[in-house]
Amino acid sequence: MTDPCDETGARRSPVKREAIVEAALRVFLREGYARASVDAIAADAGVSKRTIYNHFADKRDLFATIVERSSAALVADHARIAERHLVAAEDARAALTAFGDEWLSAGGRRADHGALVRLLISEAAHFPEAARVWTARGPDCSLRSLAAHLRAMADRGLLDLGVGEEETAAGHYVALVRSPVNNRAFFGALPLPEAEVRAVVRSGVDAFLRIHGAAVPHH
Repeated sequence: MTDPCDETGARRSPVKREAIVEAALRVFLREGYARASVDAIAADAGVSKRTIYNHFADKRDLFATIVERSSAALVADHARIAERHLVAAEDARAALTAFGDEWLSAGGRRADHGALVRLLISEAAHFPEAARVWTARGPDCSLRSLAAHLRAMADRGLLDLGVGEEETAAGHYVALVRSPVNNRAFFGALPLPEAEVRAVVRSGVDAFLRIHGAAVPHH
């Protein structure tokens, strides 16, 4: 039987934890990391300051948790996009282009995550742990997932990859297709016209296939 005087369950309430995380994201994006206060987050979440400390060690722990969750959600989105376009691919150019188009479309990006990354970049020198969390849970995971799909495409004869070259190839794809868009858009702060994004994707895929495309047999 639950002791009504035992606050352990309340301290660990997943509903309250979720409310805190969502409120913290809003406050951090609105105020910036340095100006955001635990008091403001508590007020936004409708909980006490003590409740926040029952769930998180401090503001840094809360921020790192938000970065990890947002990164993991984006990686899951990217994995679903890759499943749609790369798993049953029969034509490398068409598949990699369709993947890039959706990956970099408005539907393939999370506006909050872009804003969070911009905030993280500004705080990276003062808060390297959060930057490491983002790298490990975001870009590194996406890169490994893409590498696995490229390996499978190479095994089906759609790409020319030597043993163990899939991670290098994934890095090339990101550098040629995704990074130019992120750099020009400053991680979503300055959205690019869809026509420009599509042009970058096609140019990047062309360059990628000049490096890793499977040779077409001559008849």
